[in-house]
Amino acid sequence: LEVVTSFKDKIPILGVCLGYQAIAYVFGSKIVMANDLMHGKVSKINHDGKTIFQNVVQNFKAMRYHSLIVAKNSIPKEIGISAETEDGTIMGLRHKSFPLEGIQFHPESILTTEGEKILLNWLRL
Repeated sequence: LEVVTSFKDKIPILGVCLGYQAIAYVFGSKIVMANDLMHGKVSKINHDGKTIFQNVVQNFKAMRYHSLIVAKNSIPKEIGISAETEDGTIMGLRHKSFPLEGIQFHPESILTTEGEKILLNWLRL
């Protein structure tokens, strides 16, 4: 939490899984238990096509390892939703003013079909 608070306006930050939750929490979102445990499960992800999702196919498969989620009704106005599962679970957030992105899934997993492209997009920001 300290890293996000201290560096949010100084250096780009990509939060993955717990890091995504940390970004959301720092800006006032609530972190709650998911309806289903998502440890080692793959989901299809839809996204907004911007920044880290530029040229990433819709409905790509992503590996998930989490039991907590960001409550959709707690997203502050300075944070935008950038990706969701088919059932509407938030999978990506982006700050509207600071260079902060967060994703709940694991782009480094071999089972995340667009993971390499997402990480390369991040490095190009």
